[in-house]
Amino acid sequence: MRVYLDNCCFNRPYDDQTQFKVSMETRAKLHIQELIRHGKLELVDSFMLQYENEANPDRMRRDAIQSFREQFRRYYIPFERKEILQPSVDAIMSTGVKYKDAVHVACAEYAKCDYLLTTDVRLLKYTSDRIRIVNPLEFAQREEEEE
Repeated sequence: MRVYLDNCCFNRPYDDQTQFKVSMETRAKLHIQELIRHGKLELVDSFMLQYENEANPDRMRRDAIQSFREQFRRYYIPFERKEILQPSVDAIMSTGVKYKDAVHVACAEYAKCDYLLTTDVRLLKYTSDRIRIVNPLEFAQREEEEE
């Protein structure tokens, strides 16, 4: 199964863990990372993830996320694909999705991902017939039920 984690999903473990929802999403995201490490899920990475991660002012977080992405990604969508993705990005943005999120969705669809994982409440409202967009907790629950 092919998955794409957006930047807010990668950063979930660094958020304030005193909120129950955040803590549960973090546990689910870390579980998903273990599935990726063990080859049970294929990770798709992109130029937009690289761009957003490089903007992270916290060097330790930035380096940890970059290291995981580089070590475990199966597929990478480079900046050179941006022109090919642009019609999809425009169509997604026409529904109210912001640019960076639209690029994430377009990249995930282009790579034929089964799921895009995000903790972004606004992005979770977007629906696509080409990919399932869920938060890490919902994904982990579905994955567990399928076993």
